[in-house]
Amino acid sequence: MSSRGAQLGRAALVGAACGLVGVAAMTLGEKAEQAVTKRPNSYVPARTLLALTGRSPGDGPQSPIWNHAVHWGTGAVLGALRGVWAVVAIRGPLANVKHTVVRLAFDQTLENVTGVGAPPPTWPRQEQLIDVAHKAVYSLVTGMAADALITPDLESRRGTTSH
Repeated sequence: MSSRGAQLGRAALVGAACGLVGVAAMTLGEKAEQAVTKRPNSYVPARTLLALTGRSPGDGPQSPIWNHAVHWGTGAVLGALRGVWAVVAIRGPLANVKHTVVRLAFDQTLENVTGVGAPPPTWPRQEQLIDVAHKAVYSLVTGMAADALITPDLESRRGTTSH
């Protein structure tokens, strides 16, 4: 039997890979939605990364490489979190819903801390729904993959209440 730390590390690595699968699904969904709605690409992820690296991005289009770095990097990092959740038995549909909230909060926090994003409550309702839907796809696919590939070997047996 391996150490707890090693199991958590393995779960994080598998979760990161699951997160990349989730990003692929989210990206396909985004492109399909954009083809139907004619919604343009958003460059807020690229501007966020540029701002985090000390640059001053303008409001115009940015290199898609920066957008991809943010999408895939965030997907892997938050996939690692979902992998850890899976090994400690935070799993299933409720975990996927909670993970969607984490993904939304992570993106929106960075976008607004850097000053490049508009506060989500100011967005048109349709844009809010689209963002939530795409992040939900990411979390659902990531979570289903993590739950399928990672056994809950570190589930706590310390009781049935939180206190």
